[in-house]
Amino acid sequence: MRWQSKIWVYCGYIMVCLLLTAIAELGNPYEILGVHRKATRSEIRKAYKQLAMEWHPDKKRVPSAEERFVSIKQAYELLSDPERRKLYDDKGITEHDFYNRPEHAPFHTNNPFDDIFSAHGAHFNFQENDITFFHKLSISTRQYDKLIVPKSEKTPHLIFFYTDWCFACLQSAPYCRRLVDKLEPLGVNFVTVHSGKEPVLARRLNIHTLPCIVLLLDGNVFVYKDTITSVQRIIEFLRNKMPYKLVPKIRNEDVDAFLNGWEDNRVRGLIFEPRQNMRLRYLVTAYHFRHRVAFGFVDSEEIRQKYQVPQDMDTVLLFNENISSPMASLSMKDIPTSTLHHIVSSNQYLALPRLSSQEVLEALCPCEWNKPRKRLCVVLVTKTSSNHDLHRQSFRIYAQNSPYSVEKVRFAYIYHDKQTEFVNSLIPGMIHLVNFCPIEATILFFTEGEFVEPLLRVVILWRRDTSHVKYEWISDKWEWENNLNQTTQKLDSTISRLLRSSEALTYEASVNDLFDEHAKGIFGRIATKVGTFMESVYDGLSKDQILPALSIIGTIVFILAVGYFMAYLVRLEEENIQQQKAKAKSGNNNNDSSNSSYQPELRLHELRGEKYNGLVRLLKPGCRTILLVLDMQSRQQLIPPFHKAVWPYRKNKTLMFSYMYIERGLSWYKELLQLSLPEERELNINPRNCVGTVLSLNGHRKYFCMFHAKHTERFSKKKRVKLTKPFEEKDCESGTFIGFDSDSSESEEEILLQENLLDGLPNWLDRLFEGTTQRYHINYWPDFPNK
Repeated sequence: MRWQSKIWVYCGYIMVCLLLTAIAELGNPYEILGVHRKATRSEIRKAYKQLAMEWHPDKKRVPSAEERFVSIKQAYELLSDPERRKLYDDKGITEHDFYNRPEHAPFHTNNPFDDIFSAHGAHFNFQENDITFFHKLSISTRQYDKLIVPKSEKTPHLIFFYTDWCFACLQSAPYCRRLVDKLEPLGVNFVTVHSGKEPVLARRLNIHTLPCIVLLLDGNVFVYKDTITSVQRIIEFLRNKMPYKLVPKIRNEDVDAFLNGWEDNRVRGLIFEPRQNMRLRYLVTAYHFRHRVAFGFVDSEEIRQKYQVPQDMDTVLLFNENISSPMASLSMKDIPTSTLHHIVSSNQYLALPRLSSQEVLEALCPCEWNKPRKRLCVVLVTKTSSNHDLHRQSFRIYAQNSPYSVEKVRFAYIYHDKQTEFVNSLIPGMIHLVNFCPIEATILFFTEGEFVEPLLRVVILWRRDTSHVKYEWISDKWEWENNLNQTTQKLDSTISRLLRSSEALTYEASVNDLFDEHAKGIFGRIATKVGTFMESVYDGLSKDQILPALSIIGTIVFILAVGYFMAYLVRLEEENIQQQKAKAKSGNNNNDSSNSSYQPELRLHELRGEKYNGLVRLLKPGCRTILLVLDMQSRQQLIPPFHKAVWPYRKNKTLMFSYMYIERGLSWYKELLQLSLPEERELNINPRNCVGTVLSLNGHRKYFCMFHAKHTERFSKKKRVKLTKPFEEKDCESGTFIGFDSDSSESEEEILLQENLLDGLPNWLDRLFEGTTQRYHINYWPDFPNK
């Protein structure tokens, strides 16, 4: 019982110390002064002067002014003292005198818990295990979603989950400090999450035990399962979770193929080290610039001798299209990450890069509103063909020899066939002439009085904002040997003229974002997502959860296998029954084998008074009747072509097909046409002119569509423009298009033979089911004569 009472006394002592710490806590001095953590002394002094003048009690007549002024003064005193500032940055201590009083020395030395934890081989130092270290780096769920996840695309993040009064978390503090000291200079960020305050985030990331470390790479979460007592194991875990073959090993036989792979629009980088394994700093740098630079780790003495790389130094070589010599090199004993990032970021684009995504366009051609600081982007329009390699090569040489700086003029090229929408939006006036051919379509545009093809021409861009571009085309085609001097001279004069602040580009257009040519296809994205999900699920499972998870997966697979086997047996049984029926049918029927295959018949119903309700009035919603109007003389000539035209639609259960003798239904047909007129008037109908008319009757919606050989819907738009005025004035709804008007003269119309009346019916049926035919609505269906 003695040691239990001793523990209670020490716990009370800790509570008192924490209470005194909370009372003496100043707050975050950086937030009080409104400066960032890396602010210089001059910035801190400037912020202090402004806030002191603003919150001085003699000027600010508010009750909290004095308290605010005192906190500003204390924050400035803390940050202006280098030792106190370092102490706050490392341990979060704001009251330096409180922690250095002699009477509080037992708080740091002669720790009463030493005899408890010494038996386990751990010295519990309160200064190293201070919980404020985790509080300083703590983030919320909103910060995780808005800041950490987007940043993880380029920067790996280690996230440490903890809670208050967690002794295992406090014991992990010194290891986390060493982890931060080792990884943050290499470009790996370390943040913490208080799982008690952010339980939703802990559940989302599948955190089961505390403390716990997870790795965040490009939005993907990987849980570290081992104990947090070895920094080296955590670093190896980080190495293993990096993208597959992020930095491959380059041997002598692979170096040429690797350096010549710049056609993916990425710079090539070679890493040389005097050791066998690559350092983590280069792996993190390769991850940061993986979209713009492809790195390789050299494992060959021949390559080292070829580029004269020192044996005892780390060396990084960057290559553009010229693989014979590097465009940038860096050799040091230990290359700092900041220096390495600066060199790579300054040389992350080829001599002639390709506008392959919106990110590349934003980097090469940034938006600039100020005319004096106008930045032009000179782009050659090509296509993905080896026939244009020589044109791109000559344009690359011109760009390398250009006297303009990259801050003023940037040269690039673009694939017309991959960025068609972007290039076509730069066509002045959008006057397109398309030459359709089986192989490809050539798009021309009109400028300066002549037709110009955008392919192999140069366009000069100035981006005003993200969606508006001002541009100007060079009319001459870019040739790699013919008239090249004339084209380059015209391009030089145009660039020099447009760089003046008084000059403006000729055209302006609204453009959409570029298509990302490097994005994975849908199947690649699905495979990546599935692989990442399976790996994250495996990492999130503990050892006790793996066996139940495998048991569930095995049960599901077994059920699916049994179901598939049962379905297979049922299908075999159905096939056997069908075969037996076929044999029995073939034995009873001695007809030709072609008759055994069933073909649905097409029945044509005659429209009479007794069938009128079933064919028209009582049709179900969505059903229609296709009606052919004929007479006794034309029956033999019109029924076969009508049957042939509607034969492809015989399986449609929403359609019924019929015919009507005009002699029997003339009164019904005349009343139907009168109901469709906008105003009531008498029609003089010639029954012979009605022959060959096809009606589509929708009984439920009460409308019909009409086909006739002389219906104006048959004429194309081009023919409509050339119609004479008397024909345009004819009322389509009155029936004049088929000669219903007794005053109309048939000599003006085209004379059609009776066997040609249904030639255009198949095309009309296509338009009917597309919904593009004219509809004539009526209020009710007229009665059909019984006789």
